[in-house]
Amino acid sequence: MINKQPSKVFLSHASEDKERFVLAFAKKLRANGIDVWLDKWEMLPGDSLVDKIFEEGLREASAVIVVLSKASVDKPWVKEELNAGLIKRIEKGCKLIPVVIDECIIPECVRSTVWEPIRNLDDYDASFNRIIGAIFGHREKPAIGDQPSYTKESVINIPDLTKADNLVLKLSCEDAISHGDLLIEPEKVFAGEGEEEFVFPESELSDSMEVLDRRGFITLHRTTGVRLYSYLITLFGFDQYVQTYIPEYSEIQQKVMQLIVLNEETCSRQRL
Repeated sequence: MINKQPSKVFLSHASEDKERFVLAFAKKLRANGIDVWLDKWEMLPGDSLVDKIFEEGLREASAVIVVLSKASVDKPWVKEELNAGLIKRIEKGCKLIPVVIDECIIPECVRSTVWEPIRNLDDYDASFNRIIGAIFGHREKPAIGDQPSYTKESVINIPDLTKADNLVLKLSCEDAISHGDLLIEPEKVFAGEGEEEFVFPESELSDSMEVLDRRGFITLHRTTGVRLYSYLITLFGFDQYVQTYIPEYSEIQQKVMQLIVLNEETCSRQRL
């Protein structure tokens, strides 16, 4: 099994913020599987500041957290570390995460970067979780659920109708064939079993019904005090559905007409 190394994070800050925030914050990061580079823990007497900070801390970091406060924004070392972090982000894709703990002037170079404000240094779990998410590239994004059932319906386009209009007509005609009745009660056709909400969005359903009524596919029975009007599928509307969804409908219709004509001719000869 591969032993994945923990993420390395360089923590840039002002010494004035170490006791009031940075130390506890760094410990919290380490407790969550992050290898934090903090000067207090990494540097010993005689060490070179430049080598330790820039050649070890920043060079090996996959993310740089810069703690911005009233004290840190004017610190030369913080500015240098911030500039180094910006360069590394551009050249290496290193993450740069500003954490703002005071009302202070945000450096111009990170104003286009999303920063995380912490207003209560004793209680910032929500902010901490977002920072952890940024380090590991994790976003609190809900999973995608199933599509509404009506969107999965196979619809053949009838000209001058939207997909929603076509679907309303299709489901209405299928219900009419199933029940042998061209009068449609939308609450029965488009509501899910045991549910108050419509399977088909009610506002879109209402709009499609108005369109189908204006274009002669259905006839609305307008009644006050009801959510959705009942309607009658017209012969034109049903004929359009049949022509669209029944294979070889035109051929069948032609054969039926021929039979009718032949039958009439036979009857006429018999009468003669």
